Amino acid sequence: MEDLPARRPGAVGCWRCFWEFWNYETPKVIVVKNRNLGIMYRGVQLLILLYFIWYVFVIQKGYQESETGPESSVVTKVKGVTRSHSKVWDVEEYVKPAEGGSVFSILTRVEVTHSQTLERCPESLEVPHAACSSDSDCAAGEMDMLGNGERTGHCVPYYSGSGKTCEVTAWCPVEDGQTVSESLGKMAAQFTILIKNNIHFPRFGFSKGNVKGEKSGYLKGCTFNETSDLYCPIFRLGSIVEQAGENFTALAERGGVIGVIINWNCNLDLPDSACNPSYSFRRLDPKSIQVSSGYNYRFAKYYNCNGTNTRSLIKAYGIRIDVIVHGQAGKFSLIPTIINLATALTSVGVGSFLCDWILLTFLNKNNAYSARKFDQDRSPAPGCSGNACTTQASSPANPQGSGQL
Repeated sequence: MEDLPARRPGAVGCWRCFWEFWNYETPKVIVVKNRNLGIMYRGVQLLILLYFIWYVFVIQKGYQESETGPESSVVTKVKGVTRSHSKVWDVEEYVKPAEGGSVFSILTRVEVTHSQTLERCPESLEVPHAACSSDSDCAAGEMDMLGNGERTGHCVPYYSGSGKTCEVTAWCPVEDGQTVSESLGKMAAQFTILIKNNIHFPRFGFSKGNVKGEKSGYLKGCTFNETSDLYCPIFRLGSIVEQAGENFTALAERGGVIGVIINWNCNLDLPDSACNPSYSFRRLDPKSIQVSSGYNYRFAKYYNCNGTNTRSLIKAYGIRIDVIVHGQAGKFSLIPTIINLATALTSVGVGSFLCDWILLTFLNKNNAYSARKFDQDRSPAPGCSGNACTTQASSPANPQGSGQL
């Protein structure tokens, strides 16, 4: 009878890898009597536990389900009167826009060009290439996007002085030609601003506002105080600017943008009375960059004078108020609690991994530790026979070693 052909080595190796895939691995416990390593091990465990207990659960409230960015509405109202050298200004004139939204501006200084009509007049000297010495310097029909009108082709004397500029068809006199400056800042610091804010966290069905109506007429005689009148959101304009770290006189002269930030940080595991708004103030436009600092805009008032369409052009400098609302609410939930607890317990094992790496990398002289840490029990694979599958009961490399090192 002919002998059966021997199995090829490649097939035997693949078959062995297949069965070894189904092996079960279990950690082996070895007590290493090394005080320095033990102190490091317990220290790492302690740091991990402190991190999860103090930061994750106490500070970040990892046991809560949270929601950020509440639905919010803001309604504002400004009160106060002031006077410039020529007239008295009330709310209807110095607050723009008048609707009372979350973004509005309060005029603090104006530059007015009175009685402008559509006719011919000298262009402003502040417009590039407006200066001229003869008509040839002024091309008829040309319009400069930084200018005030269409050039007529004539070089005419300026409003004052000996200079000349190109004549334009525009609203005359042009701005800067006969402008009058008026300041409203004398009483502006005493203006009061009511900021009503209501928020809603839809995930938790929780709503609250920053005004309490427990007392009739309460808002008529109060101003905001963080300790005694937290729910009286009436602020003086001067106080807002001061808390933003700015000088009111300088800000009123050039204008600027102030942010009123309302933050709601609510722990819904506590009573509703523990969810209170906090206010902070800061300047939003970059005052360190002169080109982009300040705030101003233009508008005009039109009227008819003796059958002629006339307007007053106003360049307004003011303090723009941006009311910005942030918020976060949290409430106990079983799912994040279980996830963070499981993460904490799993992370404690980092200490064992670190100490094992130190033990086997730096303290493993003559393989004394690795020989005891890694044992392998090879049992015959099902259906396996012959030299390819040998039962070998393994033992430590040093048969006289003990379970403690």
